[in-house]
Amino acid sequence: MWGRKSTLTDDDEVLGRHGHTDSMELPDGLELERSTREFDEKSVPAGLLSAHRVASGLWGRLVVTSGEVGFVFESDSDGGLGMGDDPDRRRMVGAGESVVIPPGRPHHLELTGPVTFRIEFHRPAER
Repeated sequence: MWGRKSTLTDDDEVLGRHGHTDSMELPDGLELERSTREFDEKSVPAGLLSAHRVASGLWGRLVVTSGEVGFVFESDSDGGLGMGDDPDRRRMVGAGESVVIPPGRPHHLELTGPVTFRIEFHRPAER
């Protein structure tokens, strides 16, 4: 489920088949645009703990450097407004692991203890 890799030509083509991707790898053809500073359980912005989306044209990647954080893709059936109950939508992400976040896919973080992490933002490379 997590090993599939997609080729990026545009957001809709990558997401169009199922409305999401389950890959732990970023699609081909992206380059790092920017990265947040490192956050911990005390400095995490409140907005990351409630439903939000990565902007159109950008892909996110949550990178955990210590501890672990809960990552939740919001339920598709409620328009992204509520908590997804499907256990496949919830993942514990530990130190050295990452989660790829497609453009426009509602999600949030759940803190369970000490953690440090950053979020990278990637966009299609200029051709």
